Amino acid sequence: MTQANDYSLAELCIVAASRAFENDGEVLATGIGVIPRLAASLAMKTTNPDLMMTDSEAWMLSEPNPLGKRADAFVPATESWMGFSRIFDNVWSGKRHAMLGPTQIDRYGQSNTSALGGTYEQPKVMMLGARGFPGNSISHPNSFFVPSHNTRVFMDGECDFVSSIGYNPARLPKGHSLDDVDIRLVITDLCVMDFGGPQHQIRLVSLHPGITVEQVQENTGYPVHVDGDVATTAAPTQEQLDIIAALDPHNQRAAQIKDNPPGDRS
Repeated sequence: MTQANDYSLAELCIVAASRAFENDGEVLATGIGVIPRLAASLAMKTTNPDLMMTDSEAWMLSEPNPLGKRADAFVPATESWMGFSRIFDNVWSGKRHAMLGPTQIDRYGQSNTSALGGTYEQPKVMMLGARGFPGNSISHPNSFFVPSHNTRVFMDGECDFVSSIGYNPARLPKGHSLDDVDIRLVITDLCVMDFGGPQHQIRLVSLHPGITVEQVQENTGYPVHVDGDVATTAAPTQEQLDIIAALDPHNQRAAQIKDNPPGDRS
């Protein structure tokens, strides 16, 4: 497929994030947020047709629902019921892959969705909360999307509040090892990373067009492993852009990254 020349950074990130799901097979994809959800939907439509998705309520879908208001005549492609109890069975079996956007991600891959600053009893800022993330993160693969790559997110030291498991031996639950932790991809507005460096160090996988290694390191509060020449994140194909447009007819993706910059910033 020919790569497109005109695409937004959000569309580049959607395509890059969709690769987190391409080799999953028949697992439940949970994309929390516009770009993660579109990424999982794109993977289901292209590289992994076995991927499972819900309608965010209680039904499995054979086709991902588009975002936003739909025409009155729209009929979702419901396939089977998947209520709350079945979700837990799915999570604990490891047959799920979630992608979400934490407020902090530390050098261990631990993330924070709960609180910033202060003490646990009196934080400066309260957020969503850990919710089911501690148990989910040890039970199945997780990936992250960060719309603004900076040292407040990729911060020095440990997260203010640890909401999810990472590659930190001091916080492993009893009976678990580092091999049980599965953080797949971290997609940001600058690059794609994973935790495949030495001793699970964060590693640079690809740079978005026009971005340098130095920019990534300057905006990360801990060392990033760079293994030789770093690839450039592949541009979307026109087929992928057409699918994304159909999945997001109201262009919600344009509001996900500040100022909606172009995908190629060179």
